[in-house]
Amino acid sequence: MSAHPIRRRFAARPADPESWIKAADTSRTDEAVRFTARLTIDITPNLRGRIKIVAFQRGITVADMLRDLLAREFPLITDGDRP
Repeated sequence: MSAHPIRRRFAARPADPESWIKAADTSRTDEAVRFTARLTIDITPNLRGRIKIVAFQRGITVADMLRDLLAREFPLITDGDRP
């Protein structure tokens, strides 16, 4: 009897997801982009769909659109801007 071949999955999850995520950003040169953190929020499937549609219509990724939104809502505060 012959043994069944070992089937490998199409794509396996990395053993260390954090290093895998950071490895994708190493080609970028912008200091602010190289030192990023993942943000997880819970939203409804309906809202997620609306966000994806708007991003597609604007021709950008959801991540880029949300980064711009957060940067607008929470601008960088300099020493001269502090109360």
